Amino acid sequence: MKKDIILAGVGGQGILTIATILAHAALNRGWQLKQAEVHGMSQRGGDVQSHLRLSDQKIYSDLIALGQADMILSVEPMEALRYLPYLHEDGWVITNSKPFKNIPNYPDEQALYKEIKAIKNHVLFDADAIAKEIKANRAMNIVVLGAAIKHLGFAEAEIAKSIKVIFARKGETIIENNLRALEAGLKIG
Repeated sequence: MKKDIILAGVGGQGILTIATILAHAALNRGWQLKQAEVHGMSQRGGDVQSHLRLSDQKIYSDLIALGQADMILSVEPMEALRYLPYLHEDGWVITNSKPFKNIPNYPDEQALYKEIKAIKNHVLFDADAIAKEIKANRAMNIVVLGAAIKHLGFAEAEIAKSIKVIFARKGETIIENNLRALEAGLKIG
């Protein structure tokens, strides 16, 4: 089994945290992984993306070829669309609908949503509102991850275990917030 995932967002939205959690879960399965990321613009609100390749077989490249991604997992709708050329025809787009308007000519939101809804396999939802509702405002990225894990073939327990390990040094409150966010995302996915 293999999963090729493009993670996309804007600096500070937690894309690399999602990558770390998925990588940890994959390693716990004994899987191979390769990751390539671009995050140099993250401090200026620029785009952040990561190619994450997970497999139970040997992986030879850290980059995903055009048309081969099983999923685009995005925490920002415009960033989801930026990477559509990578998506396999049966791939999934899982994205937050809340825009991060970091440019003066940000596209019309309804036009973005229309493009996302035209994709056969998509989940478009307001992860920010859900995170706020469950009082885990800073865990919007984990809500998005929760919505994606069913389509990635991971069990909730695997991801929850990785969250506990990765956030252990931040304390129980942060762990619990992220576990609630994961659960809320699972209900969407």
